[in-house]
Amino acid sequence: MTQSREALTIMAESGPTFSKAGTLSVPRWAALLIAAVFVVVLVATGITVYSLTGCPSSPSAEPGGGGGGGGHPAAPGDAAKDKVDVRLPRSVRPVAYDIRLLPLIKGDFTFTGEVAITINVTETTNNLTLHAHELTVDERSVTLTRQDGVGDNATSTGMPVGRQSKDALRQFYVIHARMPLKPGTYRVRLKFSGVLGDDLQGFYRSSYIEKNTTRWVAVTQFQSTDARRAFPCFDEPGLKARFKLHLARPADMTSVSNMPQSGPSNPVDGVPGYVWDHYQESVPMSTYLVAFAVTDFVSLRSTAPGPTFAVWTRREAIQQARYALDIGPRVLQYFEKYFNIKYPLPKMDMMAMPDFAAGAMENWGLITYREIAMLYQEGVSMTSNRQQVATVVSHELAHQWFGNLVTPSWWSDLWLNEGFASYVEYIGVNAVEPDWLILEQFVVSEVQMVFGLDALQSSHPVSIEVGNPDEINEIFDRISYAKGASIIRMMDHFLTTPVFTTGLTSYLRKRSYSSATQNDLWAALTEQAHRDRKLADDVTVKDIMDTWTLQTGYPVVDVVRDYARGTARLHQKRFVLRDVNATEDPLWWVPITYTTQSSPDFATTRPTHWMGRQQRAVDLPHLGARPDQWVVFNVQETGFYRVNYDVTNWRLLTRALRDPANLAVFATTNRAQMVDDALNLARGGQLDYGVALDLTGYLRHETAYLPWKAALNAFSYIDSMLVDSGHYDKFKAYVMDLLLPLYEEVGTVERPDDPLLRVLTRVSIMCWACNFGYEPCVNTAYDMFTRWRNSSDPDKENPIPANLKPVVYCTALRKGGQAEWDFAWERYLNTNVGSEKDLLLNALGCTRETWILARFLERSMTDSSGIRKQDVARVFSSVAGSIVGQPLAVHYLRDKWDRVLQYIGSSMFMVSNIVRSTFKRINSKYELADLKRFAEDNAKELGTATRQVKQSIEQAEANIEWMEKNYDTIVRWLGNATRNLAAAG
Repeated sequence: MTQSREALTIMAESGPTFSKAGTLSVPRWAALLIAAVFVVVLVATGITVYSLTGCPSSPSAEPGGGGGGGGHPAAPGDAAKDKVDVRLPRSVRPVAYDIRLLPLIKGDFTFTGEVAITINVTETTNNLTLHAHELTVDERSVTLTRQDGVGDNATSTGMPVGRQSKDALRQFYVIHARMPLKPGTYRVRLKFSGVLGDDLQGFYRSSYIEKNTTRWVAVTQFQSTDARRAFPCFDEPGLKARFKLHLARPADMTSVSNMPQSGPSNPVDGVPGYVWDHYQESVPMSTYLVAFAVTDFVSLRSTAPGPTFAVWTRREAIQQARYALDIGPRVLQYFEKYFNIKYPLPKMDMMAMPDFAAGAMENWGLITYREIAMLYQEGVSMTSNRQQVATVVSHELAHQWFGNLVTPSWWSDLWLNEGFASYVEYIGVNAVEPDWLILEQFVVSEVQMVFGLDALQSSHPVSIEVGNPDEINEIFDRISYAKGASIIRMMDHFLTTPVFTTGLTSYLRKRSYSSATQNDLWAALTEQAHRDRKLADDVTVKDIMDTWTLQTGYPVVDVVRDYARGTARLHQKRFVLRDVNATEDPLWWVPITYTTQSSPDFATTRPTHWMGRQQRAVDLPHLGARPDQWVVFNVQETGFYRVNYDVTNWRLLTRALRDPANLAVFATTNRAQMVDDALNLARGGQLDYGVALDLTGYLRHETAYLPWKAALNAFSYIDSMLVDSGHYDKFKAYVMDLLLPLYEEVGTVERPDDPLLRVLTRVSIMCWACNFGYEPCVNTAYDMFTRWRNSSDPDKENPIPANLKPVVYCTALRKGGQAEWDFAWERYLNTNVGSEKDLLLNALGCTRETWILARFLERSMTDSSGIRKQDVARVFSSVAGSIVGQPLAVHYLRDKWDRVLQYIGSSMFMVSNIVRSTFKRINSKYELADLKRFAEDNAKELGTATRQVKQSIEQAEANIEWMEKNYDTIVRWLGNATRNLAAAG
């Protein structure tokens, strides 16, 4: 799955409404009456059961029903979950599913179904335990038969079924047999029903408006534990099986699934206007990869050789899918060569959904996307949108091998899926768009972006024990994705790419159609590394990588030079933003690369030295640099660690960088590394801020995107801390002095032949200049917006260059008032382009009018407003992104938390993203106390946001400490800098 990097309008008010569970709502008085009756019945039932039985009826209490996986607590304070083992019993494994589903899309949004599951009983058991959640199983329909023999000699023997029970906490449905089930093959059949909810989970409904008509679709989103919402199943990633689907649909709609259809459609008996579509049986795969959709979408098909490749969208957006259709087959073919394994399915469909909680989902043979992640409109969408489409498509196609062909045995190794796809996506995009230099962008987009999160004590290892669904969903975060990708990139470099790719192929072939743990991958890579002499015989990949996957955080390597002797001493320790005297003092296997001024080499990234697992410090006896020459460690920032030098070496680097003639000597990735490391080491109290800020002075003649991106990312933190202080003017003056030369060079005029990185540079520099109120920038942006407002048909005539839209929209709304906001809101409602909607939604939070921001938040929580549920987190992020809006977002979330949860449900991404963006700027003790009260008051309802709330609290504590330790120092430095600027001119 792709994280949402940055949810459904239901029926008209006159019709029924549905809660997130998909049930009909009832009046409050009726609910209270029902609840009272339920409590009485429950107590009476409990007394009766207690008098008749001596043990609980949970599956683990039944013979052969014990789980085998060892659960893990989901949320602090939830004692019941802390004790529960959520793993299914190991005594039963699925072999094949035959599923029939009838969703009433043109009806009451319910669905009925029947599933027949062929299972293999491996040890005698008295019950069968499956997953089922928010489904009603018809107990009378449940049958169980033993299958003996094959072909003409096959026999089927009915097995008596006893009682059936539910374990709501573990989402189990248990079928109790009246006699022991001995090892062998069985077939269990169940009929069930459910509701097509609007919470973007399981089998859900979505809608869109076309020609003033509401059109409905039904689609699936099963990762991580939501297949059980659509049909009873063994819903664990390691329990692979084959799937054969029969899906009913209205005759005027179409359906799509993982596999091609197997024959003609036929009418549904008793349901006029509906027909059955029948699909070929799939290859063995996990339940979370099963996918199907019923829509009235249209498609485009590629003529490229290889598997049939098609894209699906609503009719009015189909032309926006041409770029995805162009690169999709090419990326798929490239990955076939990269992994040296043919894509195993006969077709690939990619579908853009009106409502989708994540960015995209890698369902085997049917990838589903949020519209902005798959659609691109030339002349309307920004170039960065094109890059986003390419990276998301590449990410999901990489999953067809890493995740689908070979799947983690359990969610603890989710990072094997997401980390690999997040790394390989860059390789895939580089193969089809080499001019973008996207492999260099990895450093600032992934490595440096996740450094901040992983520097918190509340971070977590990439491989972590997880149990219940809330805890599983919590780790779909930047640690699993970006840190996972970063340490895999590090491994690619220290093993060398030939060893790395050959080992991957060996691993994938050996574990095809099965599941694996990270140890299986380490074994394959070690074997290849030893064969090619890239690792010492007494060292394994597991030795090295366990220190990166099983430990939280990452090291900073302190480099202290002995200038007289020409040596250096390296020391490793965990880098943290806030020292809380933790007793843990981890060590890593750290690959050491470096280069020197006398012999600069920024191309060689294979380590010359290692800091071993037991080595806190190592000595380099022959550094190869004179006392007046610099050294740079961590070439191209391929190692997942920061580097801190003694002050003399920092000064040597600063002096070298300030000479424009020297810039070409340093790799752009290492210039970005030095800026990022210096400012963040200072932020963490490990480097004097004066030294770090002195280094940034060289940016006056820096023109490359990556160093500037790294600098602006680091400056944004200082900006957020100083923005409401009385000395913010000094910070603005200093940063404006740095960026003005580049602002003048890149200009405000788009050119058709501009390379991507120049486009990104222009947008970044203009954003900062306009945000600081630089008049030429503000006036240019506002004039562009005004010309748009005055055009005869603003929905068809937008004179603003596509790539400048984020600057122009936000600046105009920040400078303007209600008229500008209302104009942008109307354009948001009217546009047919997903990227334009996303851009406008973000800009709408730029206004300084607090009442408009309050109204904006309220609209995001209102069905009929035009804001989709998938975009609620985007609204909170937009509002909380300014000093004006952040308190409003905090108060709204704090005061209306129950309403937020009720409206958006428990979507793994949306809840965490809302919490992260809302609380990220807190830097006062009063705000921190308010946040802690919020966490305490809602501890039991935080669910998938539990870890994020902890991280927000720790971040706020770090912000407060930063203000206490660094505010005066920075203000003094900035004061001197601005006085020097004034004196200079």
